[in-house]
Amino acid sequence: MDGMSWTETGTDASERIWPEASALVYDDAVKARTDHLYARVKDVVTPMEWPAFAPLIDAINQLKVLRGATILAHNYMTPEIFNCVGDITGDSLKLAQVAAEAEEDVILQAGVHFMAETAKILSPNKTVLIPDMEAGCSLASSITGADVQAIKSAYPDYPIVTYVNTSAEVKAYSDICCTSSNAVQVVEAVAKQWNTDTVIMIPDQYLAKNVAAQTGIKILTWQGECEVHEQFTPEDIQDLRDAHPDAVIITHPECPPEVMAAADFAGSTGAMANYVKEKSPNKAILITECSMSDNVSVENPGVQFIKPCNLCPHMKRISLTNIYEALRDMKHEVEVDPLIAEKAKASLQAMLDLPKADNPPSFDTGKAAVAVPYVTI
Repeated sequence: MDGMSWTETGTDASERIWPEASALVYDDAVKARTDHLYARVKDVVTPMEWPAFAPLIDAINQLKVLRGATILAHNYMTPEIFNCVGDITGDSLKLAQVAAEAEEDVILQAGVHFMAETAKILSPNKTVLIPDMEAGCSLASSITGADVQAIKSAYPDYPIVTYVNTSAEVKAYSDICCTSSNAVQVVEAVAKQWNTDTVIMIPDQYLAKNVAAQTGIKILTWQGECEVHEQFTPEDIQDLRDAHPDAVIITHPECPPEVMAAADFAGSTGAMANYVKEKSPNKAILITECSMSDNVSVENPGVQFIKPCNLCPHMKRISLTNIYEALRDMKHEVEVDPLIAEKAKASLQAMLDLPKADNPPSFDTGKAAVAVPYVTI
C-alpha cells in the first residue's frame, strides 16, 4: 500500500483495505473532499500542516459512515479534530447529554477516559471507543471509590457531589454528579433535597471553592486539582492585563479563586464560548487549555485571541492517527463493570434530570471567597 491512495483500493468503503495511517496520501480526490473543511480551519491550521491532516480526516469521515459511528469531541481537542471530524462538540455536560441520546451504534470519544466511561454508562448497549486508553485526567486520578466510601462513612448526613472528571467507580459511590457548567445548580438542588446547608464536593478543590463563593450552601472538598488550570496565577493575569489592556480575560472555574477574581468573566468551556459569541470582544484571552482558543476562534473570526498556553498532556494523547486506527480496527473498547455502571448511572442521571439551562451560566468573579474546609477521613 506504500504510496497508494486508499481511494484506489476499492469503489465502496466497505470493500476497501484500510492501510496504515502513514500510507494515506494527499491526492486530488482527497483534496476535493476536504477543501471545504480546510476553509473552516485555515486560520488555525497552516497550509503546510493540512496535507498531513487531510488524508486522515477524509478516511475518518468515511469510516464513521461505514462503522455507524459518531465522534464526540471535547473543546480541548486540537482544531483539526474538533472542527473536521467531530460530530458533536462541546463541554463535558453537552457531551454527557448527547451520549445519553445518541442513535449511532458506535461512539468514539475524542477526549479522555472518564468521558468515554460516561458515554458507556449512559449508553450501555453501544460500542464505545477511545483512541488511547492512557488518556487520563489528574482529577480522576486524585480520588478512588474507596476514598468516597470513607467520606460517606465519616459524613453520613451530607450529600456527595462528584465532578464528572472522575472514574466510574467514584461516581458509583456518589449521590449526584456535576460539571463546571451546572455545579452551582447541582449543589443547591441536592442541598434542598437532603434538607441540609452543607454539601461535600469532590475532587476539585478549586471548583468547590469557586462554587462556594456563588452560593449560600457550605461546601467541604477534597485536595484534587486540574494540572492545567492550577498552573495559572494572579500574576499571570496581571501580566496579560498589562500587556493587553484592551483584552477581555475569560477564565475557567477549575482555576484558583485568586485567578477567577482577577478575570472579567468565568465559566465552563461552553460558557466561555457562548460569551465570546454573544459579546464579540475585539480581543480575548481564554485562561484554559491551549486548544480552546483555536476552536473558539474558528467560530469567531472577528475576535483577536491572545493565547496563553497550558497543554493538557492527556487530551493531547488523542490524534487523528489514533482516531483513524480505533475506527479502522474497532479497538480500545471501553467497558464498565455492570454493577458499577448501574450505580454510576444513578448519579449521572440525577444530574441530567435537573432542568437544562438555555445557556451555560457564568460565575460572578466579584463574589468574595469563602472558607472551604477539606474532608478528613
